[in-house]
Amino acid sequence: MITLAVRLKNLAFLVIAVLVLAFLGIRYADLGRYVGAADYYTVKVQLPRTGGLFTHSDVTYRGVSVGRVGSLGLTPDGVEADLRIKKSAPRIPDDAKAVVASLSAVGEQYIDLRPDRTEGPYLADGAHLDASATSVPRPVTDVLASVDDLTTSVPLDSLRTVVDEFGKAFEGRGQDLQVLLDNGSDFVQAADRALPHTTKLIADGEVVLRTQAEEGRAIKDFASGAKDLASTLKGSDADLRELIMAAPEAATQLSGVLRDMNPEIGVVLANLLTTSEVAVTRQRGTEELLVKLPQAVAAGATAVDGKQVNFGMAVTFFKPLPCTAGYSGTTYRLGTDLSPAPALNTGARCTAAASSGVGVRGSAHAP
Repeated sequence: MITLAVRLKNLAFLVIAVLVLAFLGIRYADLGRYVGAADYYTVKVQLPRTGGLFTHSDVTYRGVSVGRVGSLGLTPDGVEADLRIKKSAPRIPDDAKAVVASLSAVGEQYIDLRPDRTEGPYLADGAHLDASATSVPRPVTDVLASVDDLTTSVPLDSLRTVVDEFGKAFEGRGQDLQVLLDNGSDFVQAADRALPHTTKLIADGEVVLRTQAEEGRAIKDFASGAKDLASTLKGSDADLRELIMAAPEAATQLSGVLRDMNPEIGVVLANLLTTSEVAVTRQRGTEELLVKLPQAVAAGATAVDGKQVNFGMAVTFFKPLPCTAGYSGTTYRLGTDLSPAPALNTGARCTAAASSGVGVRGSAHAP
């Protein structure tokens, strides 16, 4: 007869066994999805091909594992993969690109989610990633086929000739190659030491190239103008030849003129220097004269009409008043006074300010 204690022990063992089986089923057999106890949400990804993915492949977000690949199924356009992403993982923006990558050159494939932003909206259960948002490596068979096509496209006779010529070129040059390799190491070290200067040179080169790009239109115009100038010179070839042939004779005559004028030429140049000093002090007035003179000539030409002259007169006597400041040292002298003249007052000038309202004059007040 089974005692009560034995029954309780059997019942406890049965409960523990059921709990362990339930945990194993939910944890490892993925039975929790049937009762709503799954610890992940599913995102479906459309792929043109698996690219080496398989069920239980790792799913990463920016390189950090966040889940596993679930089932893989065929579609009319390729393959559909279920990504089972842990609910405890960081939220992933829904613009993520699914990239099938390899852990190493011979490692297993995994899928990495790489979004362009960090804020929402985010992927949720039932979300889809289209094939346009995926990247799958090329099949190894395509690479091998391309390598095979490359090798078969090389003519064997030509390849044999190249190998023979290389053999002749490097025959007995082992010592030279050793020196070249040793110096190559020194060159790399020197280049490494000069890296900051090289980087600065590249940065400065970017500024130069940007300037060239900005001035591209001006450079094109300059080139076009140079082309036109060259065409003009080509058309004037005969005249230029005649000018060049006449230049020695003209230079001889000019030398003779300068020789005949010696030493008077020095006096002339000295006088011109004095004249230039006077002209410099009146430069602004001369500029104003050259600006106004064409206008005055044009106005004078329009004033003459047939046999009559059209002009107007504005009476401006004492408007403004004449400048008298600075002339107190000048002695008044009548025009009928025939006695010896006093010394000339060379310091006489208008000392009134231009803002005084009187008619200031003199080169110091020239426009």
